[in-house]
Amino acid sequence: MAQGSNAMLVGKGRRATAAVSGRAGRSGGTALLAAVSGAFTAAQLLLVSPTMGLGWDEAVYVSQVGDQAPAAFFSAPRARGVSLLVAPIASWSSSTGLLRVYLALLSGAVLFLALRAWRGLFPARVLAAAGALFASLWVTLFYAPQAMPNLWVAFGALLAVGCFLRARSADRPDRRALWGVAAGAALMAVMRPTDAVWVCLPLLAAAAALRHWRLGLVTAAGLLAGALPWVVEAYTSYGGLRERLAEASRVQGGLGWYFAVDDQMRGLVGRALCRPCTGPLPHPVISAWWFLLPLLAAVGLVIAVRARRTARTLIPLACAATAALPYLFLIGYAAPRFLLPAYALLAVPVADALLHLVTAPGGRWRPVAASLVAAGLAGHLAVQYVVLDRTADRTAADRRAWAAAADTLHDLGVRPPCLLTGHEAIPLAYYAGCASGAIRGNNANTTTAEILATARREPVAVLSVPGGRPPSYARGWQLHRLDGMDVRIAPLPRAGGTA
Repeated sequence: MAQGSNAMLVGKGRRATAAVSGRAGRSGGTALLAAVSGAFTAAQLLLVSPTMGLGWDEAVYVSQVGDQAPAAFFSAPRARGVSLLVAPIASWSSSTGLLRVYLALLSGAVLFLALRAWRGLFPARVLAAAGALFASLWVTLFYAPQAMPNLWVAFGALLAVGCFLRARSADRPDRRALWGVAAGAALMAVMRPTDAVWVCLPLLAAAAALRHWRLGLVTAAGLLAGALPWVVEAYTSYGGLRERLAEASRVQGGLGWYFAVDDQMRGLVGRALCRPCTGPLPHPVISAWWFLLPLLAAVGLVIAVRARRTARTLIPLACAATAALPYLFLIGYAAPRFLLPAYALLAVPVADALLHLVTAPGGRWRPVAASLVAAGLAGHLAVQYVVLDRTADRTAADRRAWAAAADTLHDLGVRPPCLLTGHEAIPLAYYAGCASGAIRGNNANTTTAEILATARREPVAVLSVPGGRPPSYARGWQLHRLDGMDVRIAPLPRAGGTA
């Protein structure tokens, strides 16, 4: 009996020690992910000035909830997710700096949650390395504090795929993981519904193949919940879902077969939008990481197959592939931010591959391999910093020019309430506090008659490139030449509302 009692006590002690060790490991892993996420937020605030003005797309999203300017035209491809995201700040403050700090803090917190969703699937050091790889890309750092949707789709993809894998491998239903799948899918869909569908296609296919109907239904429910406002708006403003999808395709130049791989490469030098995408390809030093990314992901897949954990790597790779496919082969222009969801999903298998290459089976470092990888990562980080620095400086200068032009318009008598139309009317209208209008193009929302009627009530200005031909109705309006822009201002209304 005494021996049996001792055995029981020893067994309990071992289980207790294992439980304490597991808690310590989880705590250490959490601290590591928190450190990466905190560094991500700090890097944004240090490397991308919080005072950088709002861009064109940002002005559209922020104007929907802010009061600095009337709401800009909201074209068919856009979704309301970003406007909801910035509403806690933009609804009561016009401070760009405050908005940037808020987004930097929020993006760091959500990166932590998205990485933590993968706990138990990969070691904490793999997840921390994946977070660091993704967070250190210039495109990630540049767009994280901006009111743009693509990074939030990336976070939603990380959350949904990580929780999907956890729910799939659980012996019994993991409610927290199922909720995570739904939340990630909904976050993607509320930001960009079509992107969310592309990311989730492999998840839905895997759920069907495994006959895991609950997991498939949860994924679909998350997509539907996030996309519901966009679908409702399709019927209230566009005549139906098919009509909105057709209009969105038209705005994007018509979806079809395009080879946009080289266009995406041209964007690696810091071009926010490559449309039309001309010019030389970037120097190999700038684009080297882009070619190494899929190769390292393939190495990660080989490692996973050998370790008999194929699904944990194959599913995120499949989701990354479907996320990137439309922007590489179906749309005839490019922007680096479009591929952020793919980069986020590739980061995990790439980090797994890199750590496998530099460590021996016993956990010891391989000195030569570790030195080579460290040197490569150092060069990669240097390239990312240079591109980020140049892009941030150039963008900040462009937006300062918009602010200066808005001040000049105020001096010329174009003050709220007012209307701007023509070249770069949407961002300039936001800076000037005016409404914006267009009679043709992707942002058409008014007519010549409406513009002329507005000119009888309030200041109206037509913007064009220097020497550009104005519309016929504005040819007799007074011309003012600004730095890089011609402005024609309608005769100001007289007191009483008549011209």
